[in-house]
Amino acid sequence: MQHARLFLAVLLAQILLPAQSLLVLSKHDLTLSIVDPASLKVIAKAPSGQDPHEVIASTDATRAYISNYGGGSLNTITVIDLVNQKALAPIDLGPLRGPHGLDFVGGKLWFTAEGAKVIGSYDPATAKIDWVFGTGQNRTHMLYVFPDLNRIITTNVSSATISLIEKTTGGPRVDWNQTLIPVGRGAEGFDLSPDRKEIWAANAQDGTVSIVDANAKKVLQTVDADVRGANRLKFTPDGKRVLVSTLGGPNLTVIDVSSRQVVKRIPIGKGAAGILMHPDGAKAYVACTPDDYVTVIDLHSLAVAGRFEAGGNPDGLAWAVRR
Repeated sequence: MQHARLFLAVLLAQILLPAQSLLVLSKHDLTLSIVDPASLKVIAKAPSGQDPHEVIASTDATRAYISNYGGGSLNTITVIDLVNQKALAPIDLGPLRGPHGLDFVGGKLWFTAEGAKVIGSYDPATAKIDWVFGTGQNRTHMLYVFPDLNRIITTNVSSATISLIEKTTGGPRVDWNQTLIPVGRGAEGFDLSPDRKEIWAANAQDGTVSIVDANAKKVLQTVDADVRGANRLKFTPDGKRVLVSTLGGPNLTVIDVSSRQVVKRIPIGKGAAGILMHPDGAKAYVACTPDDYVTVIDLHSLAVAGRFEAGGNPDGLAWAVRR
């Protein structure tokens, strides 16, 4: 019966939803907006739960998951049925408070929980948290899970570290080892280069960007990018540039990956948070939180190409893509 329901949900998604939907969280309105990226029009909205910060879609694009953060006080992840555009029963994390960073890999939802200093995974098939790992770091905030499920990266904001967590191989026992890499103060937004060789992390308090060798597990270089208040950092799909948003200033900072130099600052508003790349590599979307709109950046000209509204104080952005 469960497989039949899942099949029906996927079939309905193929009929009712665009091939690609842009998901936008509104902190002010407490909503998730489903946006058609072709027209930049809001198709539908659903309640996000309290203090929504990050959002991720399931691989089949039938579900969206929203972290209800509360500065480390809340303990739920809101679940949205993207086919019927409605909220389902939330995931209760119990003592794992302060969920924030999210990823969806290997059929599972991965999350950070700042208040408990952990990361964990939730299996939608069994509706249970099936794994938890303690980082021992303060404000374990964002995360990335490698497709092979053997490595995980997190930034730990108040500890000024990056955790590289790796599954051990060999022998009957499965275990995980953590390497802590000291970076700048306030390390929060980060991204892995498309070739998965480098981790770039924006340090909000220092205004710098730490470049980490993912295999050697050490900092290669610290770029003085002058992005105090940095919030998010993303590579362009071709790996040639990095975009850094900040809630502390009006510009989106563009760094050339090869030269490690700031090449442009694009005026976009009073400040910004979430960044999302279009899969075709032509555009980027930036949530201008204080301005109540999302800006569209032309990645060829590095200029503002438009903007749209999807609720007050936009923040987390994600794609729901039918494959």
